[in-house]
Amino acid sequence: MNKNHLIKGTVILTVTGLITRLLGFFYRICLSNALTAEQLGIYQLIFPVYGICFTIYASGIQTAISQMTAAEAARDGAGHPKHILKAGISLSLGAALLLSALVWCFHGFIADKLLLEPECSESLKLLSCVFPFCGITACINGYFYGKKRAAVPALSQLFEQIIRIGSVFALASIFGGGSLSVTCELAVTGLVIGEAASCLFNLISLLLSGRHMRASSASDSRTAAQTGGCYRRRLLGFSVPLTVNRLLINVLHSLEAVMIPGLLRRYGLSSANALAIYGVLNGMVLPFLMFPGTITNSLSVLLLPEISEAQAADKKESIQSAVSLSLKYSLIVGIFSACVFLVFGNTLGNTVFGNETAGSFLKAAAWLCPMMYLATTLGSIINGLGKVHITFLNSVIGQTLRIGILFLLIPRFGISGYFIGMLTSQLIITLLDYCYVLRSTGFLFDIPNSLLKPAAAALFTCPLFFRLYEFFVQAHPSLKTLLLPGCCILLCVVYLLLLVITKAIKKEEIIRS
Repeated sequence: MNKNHLIKGTVILTVTGLITRLLGFFYRICLSNALTAEQLGIYQLIFPVYGICFTIYASGIQTAISQMTAAEAARDGAGHPKHILKAGISLSLGAALLLSALVWCFHGFIADKLLLEPECSESLKLLSCVFPFCGITACINGYFYGKKRAAVPALSQLFEQIIRIGSVFALASIFGGGSLSVTCELAVTGLVIGEAASCLFNLISLLLSGRHMRASSASDSRTAAQTGGCYRRRLLGFSVPLTVNRLLINVLHSLEAVMIPGLLRRYGLSSANALAIYGVLNGMVLPFLMFPGTITNSLSVLLLPEISEAQAADKKESIQSAVSLSLKYSLIVGIFSACVFLVFGNTLGNTVFGNETAGSFLKAAAWLCPMMYLATTLGSIINGLGKVHITFLNSVIGQTLRIGILFLLIPRFGISGYFIGMLTSQLIITLLDYCYVLRSTGFLFDIPNSLLKPAAAALFTCPLFFRLYEFFVQAHPSLKTLLLPGCCILLCVVYLLLLVITKAIKKEEIIRS
């Protein structure tokens, strides 16, 4: 296994992902200012529908394309990416068009009876237009991930975000008569425009790589025998179990999302306050928590084809090495992120969103970071080993437990019950995934460099830099907004330097192949 591919691809996806998320944060800040907390909660309610539909028409097929492309390359050095991709697009596009028609026709029923919020109706109708574009984009991304060409999906994601934000501001200014007038429907329109632009970008990138695809296809003697129908059957054989698994997980997530405002009302909150808390939680806090996860998400996307390729070539040592390396860096990021949110949580919420509730929620949810990032990596490793049913089973156990805890605790303890449920279920999922990966691969867990040194470095740097930040803010209160990001960037640099000095991060891990 070539670690240069893994590290290089992770760096590309991480850099573009961080830029994309930074843009997304500015966008969310603008949305939180333009929309009321209640409107933001209504806007967030449409995304469970988006997630379920995306799982059906794209999620499993994208993973299947990535794995099949990587595995065939390991066996014979060529494979049939052109035919795999065409078969995947035909399956994904057909399912996406069907779901678009269903959501378009039944948007009122979905909003009123399933989401229990009639005001989501028009947003859902607009959302249905995005499915075909997302399906094509996901398939092309899966092909490029399988070929270890992470730059195209990374740039596609960045391009989508830029177009989405630009179109929303342009339309809001036009319809607002020169001043920004953002509505939920306008935000969804921006999402559709951004995904359409991303799809066009991917198609152009695919056409530009057409010569390579034709050469690979023509060089393989089995091309004539492997028809599109054969590839569709193979894709379905891998993607259907994965899609069913993820669909059930998404249904459970969606059930949770719909339950929370109702359970908060049972706790004693008004409908407006319940939606406001839900909007803060999902529109501000959780995206903030997932921001450092860009690194582990990038690593996970590239781990799946790497693990699949190594398993097809029966390279057990390569699998063990990749697992150890990826888990170590997931913990390095997770431990540091947890400390940052624990120490800077209130300050980040007040400064970035101007919302004290967001700050307190950030501190309460900080403990999720190491487990979430580790579970993302572990799940990708298990899928790369071809054991999608294991990630499914572990996730269902954790998610079912969480829903049970939420149902029992939120009516009694309010939003605190939500955080208890999140922490408990995420811990269970992470432990189950970890035990399976350990048993299946026999990797060595480097406790000093993966756990002890990162924890010591984070516990030293985070409180120190927070005190420095407070000192400079007291001296220069007008520079408060600039001092916070500058302090966080310098904090990251010092943390990484300490890990290099203590040899928790080693040069040979990055440059060797």
